[in-house]
Amino acid sequence: MADEQKKTTKKSETGKAATEKGAAKKAAKQDDAKKARSGKGDAKKKDSAKKDTPRKKAGAKKAGDKKETSKKKAPAKKEAPARKAVKAAPIVVRASSRYVRVAPRKARLVADQVRGMHIDKARALLQFSPRGAARDIGKLIESAASNAENNHDLVADEMRVAEITVDEGPTLRRYRPRALGRATPINKRTSHIAVALSPEEDR
Repeated sequence: MADEQKKTTKKSETGKAATEKGAAKKAAKQDDAKKARSGKGDAKKKDSAKKDTPRKKAGAKKAGDKKETSKKKAPAKKEAPARKAVKAAPIVVRASSRYVRVAPRKARLVADQVRGMHIDKARALLQFSPRGAARDIGKLIESAASNAENNHDLVADEMRVAEITVDEGPTLRRYRPRALGRATPINKRTSHIAVALSPEEDR
């Protein structure tokens, strides 16, 4: 019986040793496999790092270039100029006459004399002017003065002729009979006259 017990204990010991050796071999194999995998992963990481480094460098260069260009392009901030006080627009009273039977070249001679004058001086000049266009321009200035009084509640005697323009209108073509059955043309020209008055204070 004692011999049998010794044999069984020896068998159990040898079985335990074998299982321990097998477990150690398995653990060693697993460690080798992990190392191999980690080695492959490290190699891949190294390769990817090598590949990415030029890209990163190029990206870094581009970013640096952008920063430099942005620094160069950024202009120096100028101080905002102080706003000037805006004056109110002067009141302008207008009157116009169209298809006046006066040649524009003759009417402009009178208009140039009156332009910029005070209304009293303009009236006096037009009243004693020998030119035919003076009468029509005088009527037009009186019409503008009455517009200032009735429509804008202004004093007509305190106005001045701010603007006066004479534009060419349509020409009436007529013919005059002459000797030997001929006919010579006669051009009856018309003009459009416009006047603008403004108060003397806003000059």
